Amino acid sequence: MTASGLRALHHGRAPGDPLVLPGPWDAASARAFADAGFPALATPSAGVAASLGYEDGSTPADEMFAAVARIARAVPVPVSADVEAGYGLPPGELVERLLSAGAVGCNLEDTVGGALLDAGRQADRLAEVRAAAGDWLFVNARIDTYVTGVADGVDPAAETLRRAELYAAAGADCVYPILAPPEAFGPLAAALPGLPLNALARPDGPGPRRLGELGATRITFGPGLQRRAMAAVREIAAGL
Repeated sequence: MTASGLRALHHGRAPGDPLVLPGPWDAASARAFADAGFPALATPSAGVAASLGYEDGSTPADEMFAAVARIARAVPVPVSADVEAGYGLPPGELVERLLSAGAVGCNLEDTVGGALLDAGRQADRLAEVRAAAGDWLFVNARIDTYVTGVADGVDPAAETLRRAELYAAAGADCVYPILAPPEAFGPLAAALPGLPLNALARPDGPGPRRLGELGATRITFGPGLQRRAMAAVREIAAGL
C-alpha cells in the first residue's frame, strides 16, 4: 500500500474505532501482526533499538534504516517508521532513505538531546520534509511537551495545541502528543477538526477503543509490545 492508502486509513473513522497500529521490532513480529489482520504497522524506535542491542536513542541511523527495511520487506501492509528526530539528516536525504527502506510513513519528534526544539524551527523542518516527500510519505509529527516538559509558566495543553497547529500548517498528516493525558484529546480534536491525532496506549491507561472515544484517531504502543514479548521470554527462560 502507498502513503495515500495509509493516509486514507486515518480518515472517516467512527468514534471508538481508531486505527490501531502495532509496533513491530523485527521481521518476525511484523509478520505476526500482519497475519493477525492489522492493516498497517508502525515501528517503535525504542523497540527496534532494544532488538538491536541499543539503548533508546542510541541506534545508528544505518542500523535503524536497515531494520525498517527488513520489516517492510517482510509484510504486505504499509509500514510507518519511527526515525526519532531524523538523525541530523537533511530533509531530502531523510525522505530518500525512508522510501528506499520501503516505509510509507514516519514519526518525527521535536526533541533533540533531551531538549524541546523551537516550534517554529521544527515546523520549518517538517515543511521541508513534506516538500521533499510530496505525497509519498505520511508524516506523523510527534509533540514532546508532556515528555520533555515546557518552560515554567507555560501551559502544556496550550503549547501542545500551538505546536499541533504549526505542524499541521507545515504539512504534517497527523500529530502525536505522546504521553498526553487521555482527557487532552477531546479539546485537541475539537480545536483541530479533521486532523488525525495519535495516542499512545499504555498498560495502565485506557484501551484503544476508549482512547478513540476520547478523540484519538490512531493508536500506537511505543515499545510496549516488544517489552511484553521480552517479559514472556524471561518467563520462559526462568522456567527452563
